[in-house]
Amino acid sequence: MKNLGLLISLFVGFSTGAFAQGDAEQGKNKSAICAACHGMDGNSAIAMNPKLAGQHTKYLVKQLNEFKLAAKSGGAEGRNNAVMNGMAVGLSEQDIEDISAYFSSQEASPGEAAEDIVEAGRKLYVGGDIERGVTACIACHGPRGNGTSLSGFPDISGQHAEYISTQLKAFRSGDRANSLNGMMGDIAKKMTDKEIEIISSYVSGLH
Repeated sequence: MKNLGLLISLFVGFSTGAFAQGDAEQGKNKSAICAACHGMDGNSAIAMNPKLAGQHTKYLVKQLNEFKLAAKSGGAEGRNNAVMNGMAVGLSEQDIEDISAYFSSQEASPGEAAEDIVEAGRKLYVGGDIERGVTACIACHGPRGNGTSLSGFPDISGQHAEYISTQLKAFRSGDRANSLNGMMGDIAKKMTDKEIEIISSYVSGLH
């Protein structure tokens, strides 16, 4: 009987929100502090700060939790960023879910690729470089750069080229090491500065 009661309690707990669910309306209010860097709707006007609008909720939750972890571990774990660590450290699990739900629900503004790199960018994005072991971006991020929510691959379409470039270089140097199974570090280490410049501009024009 005791075991049956425990099972019922667990079932009720799971069905009544034992796991945090994001509330976009609450997230809109909570995200006001994010607007200075990312824009009110997540469409950052500052090229060094990422657009968050339309990004997968799961990915946003992961990044905020990892900024929070970095803050608590002194940068030894998680994703270390001096600004974002401080912003995330005081957020509760529910805050993170709500803010992520809000930005995910917004429509991302389109970006633009430099015309002179489109052909080279398409070739690298779709085909990679097999001889050097550079995986094609399309394999994880899809033909339009939208990624997939379930797998955790982010939407990079329309993202600021400067931000993409900065992150690829951070993966390459090891300053950022929080991608799935470390795959972005493995890929970026094989890319030249020119290739990073080309692919960053190319994905900015995807939508």
